[in-house]
Amino acid sequence: MEICFWIFIVSYFSITIHVFRNESIHNNTGQRFFISSCSYSLSSTGGTNRMHRSAEDPVPTRTLGRTGERVSAIGLGGYHLGIPDLTETESIRIIRTAIDSGITFLDNCWDYNDGLSEVRMGRALRGGYRDRAFLMTKVDGRDRQSAADQIGESLRRLRTDRIDLLQFHEIIHKDDPERIFAEGGALEALIEARDEGKIRYIGFTGHKSPFIHLKMLTTAARHHFRFDTVQMPLNVMDTHFESFEQHVLPALTRDGIGVLGMKPIGDRIILDSGVVTAVECLHYAMNLPTSVVITGCDSMQVLEQAITAARTFHPMTAGQTSTLLARTAPFAAQGDYEPYKTTHKHDGTYYNPEWLG
Repeated sequence: MEICFWIFIVSYFSITIHVFRNESIHNNTGQRFFISSCSYSLSSTGGTNRMHRSAEDPVPTRTLGRTGERVSAIGLGGYHLGIPDLTETESIRIIRTAIDSGITFLDNCWDYNDGLSEVRMGRALRGGYRDRAFLMTKVDGRDRQSAADQIGESLRRLRTDRIDLLQFHEIIHKDDPERIFAEGGALEALIEARDEGKIRYIGFTGHKSPFIHLKMLTTAARHHFRFDTVQMPLNVMDTHFESFEQHVLPALTRDGIGVLGMKPIGDRIILDSGVVTAVECLHYAMNLPTSVVITGCDSMQVLEQAITAARTFHPMTAGQTSTLLARTAPFAAQGDYEPYKTTHKHDGTYYNPEWLG
């Protein structure tokens, strides 16, 4: 009996510390409590067995790379907030409910829905909500002037004097790195905005090819610049085809760059395979060394699903991961469930090259 007792105690501590080591929890007032992997006691969990998270737990937070910022492990995508089928009232409700529920990371972009996504988010962030959120948006401009103009528009639409994270959007063209880092390139506009206090951190996004991402990173290194964040598709299909997880993720974790996972469900296309659920998709992406997993929510039901996935997440075992990937492998080999890699369907700057400047 005594042996069983001590086996339980050791198992309890080792599993709980592993689950919560890099996460923190929020109380209802938004105050943050950090759990240390070095100093842990039963009082940290209210004296209850927390070997498994539940839907009643707070949304966990993680560290955003070397910035030291704490952000929610799940982020609210910005594109769907401005789609025609969603009313402004419902869009604002989704944003505010997300923040009230502990989702602090908000995604957006200068070009989403001709700027409507930013306008709606700006309206939702009134009444004190702005100070409770980590706000990210993106610009398409590849030269200094176009990027500066887009930053100014985003600030006005979002009704703020600062953007926490600004990212270069859609790094999908082979010449994007050279254009951005050239003399008179867009990087100059972002550094100037950072120096003026208009933005705090700089990153880039892309969904087409992991090798263009790597080129962006090596170009930055040649110019003695290091990005704070990188955003890319991370999901149960990506690992099998033109994989950002396999090729880019190791470089980011090595250099302490914040990892922003996107398209965890592939705009729901991955669900059409019939071999995974939405929550399994979200949990897989959260199981990677991501700072944030950004997911689009076009209804309260979808938002609640994301919140539940975040609250119930606990690290997957190697066996669980391999079983899940074995189910998706036959469907992923040709990229059929990742059209953002294989087609121009998701390439806004392909259809609107003027956005690039």
